[in-house]
Amino acid sequence: MGSISVLNPAQLFDRFDALVISGPTASGKSALALQLAATWAGQQPCEIISMDSAQVYRGMNIGTAKPTATEQAAVPHHLIDLLDPAEVYSAAQFARDVCSLTPAIRARGALPLIVGGTMLYFKALTEGLSALPQADAALRARIDAEAAAQGWPAMHARLATLDPATAARLAPNDKQRIQRALEVIELTGQPLSELQRGAAHEPAPLRLLHISIQPERNLRREAAEQRFDAMLAAGLLDEVRALKARGDLHAELPSIRSVGYRQLWEHLDGHCDLSSARERAITATRQLAKRQMTWLRGLGADVVLQAPSLPDLLAALEMHSA
Repeated sequence: MGSISVLNPAQLFDRFDALVISGPTASGKSALALQLAATWAGQQPCEIISMDSAQVYRGMNIGTAKPTATEQAAVPHHLIDLLDPAEVYSAAQFARDVCSLTPAIRARGALPLIVGGTMLYFKALTEGLSALPQADAALRARIDAEAAAQGWPAMHARLATLDPATAARLAPNDKQRIQRALEVIELTGQPLSELQRGAAHEPAPLRLLHISIQPERNLRREAAEQRFDAMLAAGLLDEVRALKARGDLHAELPSIRSVGYRQLWEHLDGHCDLSSARERAITATRQLAKRQMTWLRGLGADVVLQAPSLPDLLAALEMHSA
C-alpha cells in the first residue's frame, strides 16, 4: 500500500498538468480531493477546479453539495459561484476556462485537481466537441410557439422526418432537445446527428491523469437517498423557495433543471406534494448516477477506485509518479 512517505507528489507535478477526479454523484470524489490536498499540503500545494455544471451558480449551495466556506478556505477552489442562476454555462466554456486556469495555477507551484461528475465537461476537455451553431433566440421562440400550437409530440414527429437518428433517441416530450435539434437543422441545413459525427474542436493540450471512482450499483442507490435527505434536512427547500421568490427564474433554465431543484420547484408550483418531490428527486439522482457511470466506462480512466479511499489512491498514484 502506498503512502505519502513513498510517493513524491512533485513527480506528479512534473509528469502531469493536472489530476482529474471524477465519479457519479454522491461517490465521495470532492471529499477525496480535499483529503489528498490536505495530505500533500506540506509538499505539493493543490488547487481544485470544479467540474460541476451546477456549482457554477451563485445561491445554489445545498443542492449542489458546494464546498463549504471552510473547505474553500483550506484549499483554493475555482469555477464555483461564477454565474447568476439566470445565466448559462457550457461545456465549451468550461474547457476554455480550464485551459486558462491550469497554467496560472501551475505558475503558483500548485497542482490542479479537476473534480466533479459533469462528464460532458470532461469530454469537452479531452476530446473536444462537435462544431454546432450558437443558440438563436428568435428561432427558438418560433419553435416554441409552433410547439404550443401543435404539441411537442408533433414537433418530435417533424424531427423524425428530418433527422431520424436524433429523433429515435429522444422522447416525444423532451422539448429542450427536440427544440435544439430542430434549431440546428434550420441554422445549418444539416441533421444534428450528422454534425455530431463530424469533426470536433481540438481537445485541450493538457497532460491529464484521470482518476475515476466507480462504486457498485447498490452503494450508489443508497447514497442517492441519503444525500437528498441530508440536503432536505440542511434547508434545500428553503434554498429553492428563495430562488423562486426572485421572480425572474423559471423551470426551463439549466440551473433550475438541476436534479433536486427541478423536483422541489415543481412541488412549490403545486404539481406534487413534498413526499412525491422527494421520491422524484431520489429517482432522478439515481438515474443521473447511472448515466454518469455509462460515461465513465466509455471514457476510460488511468486509475479506477471502487470507493473514495485515500490509501488506495496514493498507492495508485505512486505507480504513475515514476
